[in-house]
Amino acid sequence: MELKQRRFGKLQRGQGMTEYIIIVALIAIASITVVSFFGGTVRNQMSGMATELSGQKATDEIKAAQNAADAASGDAQTEKNMGSYENTVSK
Repeated sequence: MELKQRRFGKLQRGQGMTEYIIIVALIAIASITVVSFFGGTVRNQMSGMATELSGQKATDEIKAAQNAADAASGDAQTEKNMGSYENTVSK
């Protein structure tokens, strides 16, 4: 009886670790998606802030950030499915 309890405990620990790995993978996928949509906007805004801190006008960076945000908004509104993605096979 004691042997069965030991085995059951080991299975439970393995199951918990697997659940954590799945959660971390989902968070990583979500992070990559957000950065791919809004990465250009954030990069341009940071560039604009750095330009403003150096005492110059950052009108070009602000416009670039607005354009990147508009492009990300347009991408977010389009409906995508599995056929929307290209499957490239290297030979």
